[in-house]
Amino acid sequence: MSTPGTIDRPLTRDPQKQAPMKPSTREPSGSATEDVTTTGANASRQNRTREMQLIPEALARAHMHERLREAERQRPAARLAAARRLQRRAERVSLHARRALAMAVMQQ
Repeated sequence: MSTPGTIDRPLTRDPQKQAPMKPSTREPSGSATEDVTTTGANASRQNRTREMQLIPEALARAHMHERLREAERQRPAARLAAARRLQRRAERVSLHARRALAMAVMQQ
């Protein structure tokens, strides 16, 4: 099989060196579809192809930014929860120290 290139494995990655789009042979000759072998249509096709290839990267970037924003929103809540835990612990230690001092004073 001497196919010069396929859609999945083109002969070259350079859009200028790729074969231009050809009108469909399945379309009747008098159909309403325009001839798409013009330079503008070819450039447009290449731009759409490039955009389509970049869609997963753009989606991943948007997902990453959303996760970062979510983490930034959760940080103050996590700090507040940690501060409350430390405050409760300090209150328990303070109460324990007061009791120990009261017991020491009562023993004398």
